[in-house]
Amino acid sequence: MSGIRVGVIGVGNCASGIIQAVQLRRSGAREAGKHGNDRIGGYRIEDIEFVSAFDVGANKIGRPLSEAIYQPPNVVDWVPSVPDGGAVVMESPVLDGVGIFVDNKVKPLREGRSTVPELRSAILDQLKRTKTEVLVNYLPVGSQKATEFWAQVALDARVGMVNCMPVFIASRREWADRFAERKLPILGDDVKGVVGATIVHRTLAQLCTDRGVEITKTYQINVGGNTDFLNMKEASRLESKKISKTEAVQDVLADRLSDDRIYVGPSDFIPFLGNTKLAFIRVEGRMFPGVPFNMEVRLEVDDKANSAGVVVDAIRYCKIAIDRKVGGPLLAPSAWLMKHPPKPMSDEAAKREAAAWIAAKR
Repeated sequence: MSGIRVGVIGVGNCASGIIQAVQLRRSGAREAGKHGNDRIGGYRIEDIEFVSAFDVGANKIGRPLSEAIYQPPNVVDWVPSVPDGGAVVMESPVLDGVGIFVDNKVKPLREGRSTVPELRSAILDQLKRTKTEVLVNYLPVGSQKATEFWAQVALDARVGMVNCMPVFIASRREWADRFAERKLPILGDDVKGVVGATIVHRTLAQLCTDRGVEITKTYQINVGGNTDFLNMKEASRLESKKISKTEAVQDVLADRLSDDRIYVGPSDFIPFLGNTKLAFIRVEGRMFPGVPFNMEVRLEVDDKANSAGVVVDAIRYCKIAIDRKVGGPLLAPSAWLMKHPPKPMSDEAAKREAAAWIAAKR
């Protein structure tokens, strides 16, 4: 089958991770590991091509994407190099995309910066010239205005969108309707990990619900050392992230917990952890006949591998929708792959419905 022409918004660690992961798969290296969905609707991971890229960092703009993914503050280094596919990083508007704690690490372009209307015009030209089909949003948490800018760009450029960030686009009716009207697919919002903190927490909560026990209190505390966690030290940028992660757990509880009995969210930045993410999860409850129990989990994962393994699937679902001329939010794939989908489902139901959709039964 033909390749899937992808553009990345934000050339940070997430973009670096997925680009290196796809290269590992293409090389046939044993280090590429297993993946649950080698083919989705006939598309392989190797069919993903990164043809356009956009960033605000002065050290990335104008560089080949194959070089920009290794520029600081990026720290993903799964392969020493990737082939130059011809994509060059273009300037993106900053808007609210750079928080106060990461400004001196991202170092956005300041001299000679273009205006937003100028950038918008150049971006639309670039998407058309490169024949980009799917835009993947990797902007930092809290980038409300910037994500909305890019959602409108996707609509105007007539490309599909995978919204990996907790700014609600697919799950907001006004945006969902716009994508449906243009017959453009959107998959979102806020990507789950392959074996991430929230999916593990959801699974434990679902276990309790399925076994008929009552959860009375629960928390999930996450720490990490990449710029994502540094950015999230700015509390004002966290509102939608905490909603997304909390609702992902609340959705599978038999009885919704009051706000004072559930905490789910990033908690601190520990520089030497790099891309390692640590999650501490505790669940307390009562089982028949009212006897208390509790369990605790400590999870240690590579944050960007967790993202890449899901986004390679999201891109392929989006491409299939483009092929089928299906627009609007992709409900079952979003429920399977995202924390804050337009239509929440149990993971079992979402996986089943997504498979049925691929088989053209939905």
